[in-house]
Amino acid sequence: MEKKYTIRAMTIEDYEGLRGLWMTISGFGIRSIDDSKDGVGRFLKRNPGMSVVAAASDGSIVGGILCGHDGRRGCLYHVCVRADYRRMGIGKAMVVYCMNALKAENINKVSLIAFTRNDIGNAFWNCIGWTKREDLNYYDFTLNEENITAFNK
Repeated sequence: MEKKYTIRAMTIEDYEGLRGLWMTISGFGIRSIDDSKDGVGRFLKRNPGMSVVAAASDGSIVGGILCGHDGRRGCLYHVCVRADYRRMGIGKAMVVYCMNALKAENINKVSLIAFTRNDIGNAFWNCIGWTKREDLNYYDFTLNEENITAFNK
């Protein structure tokens, strides 16, 4: 039986289903503050209509992307598809949704971060034509030590 799904704008009402999806993905990093319901709500409010979910016919969330921009460059966060819904075009359809939302805001360049050990994710980005940068270093500075990242086992 073919699995049916819809691609639509993410709302804060999707949070519990989205977080449930995140928790099923091995190696997925979830930040204690940024990825809380309040944190995601702030992100969605700042970037209205840009983030996306894939919902199965039963309403469960089977994919999602947090998408936003700073007025100059877009960024994709937490791109994921539930394992039993992969290789159906969901990831690519969600990326296209985000790219169109960013284009509508006159954003001309988009970036994302994929952990080097995320073989599935890195293969996906290479397959759909994204370029891996070898010419820069990525730096972080933590402003709030309470915003801890926990990785799923």
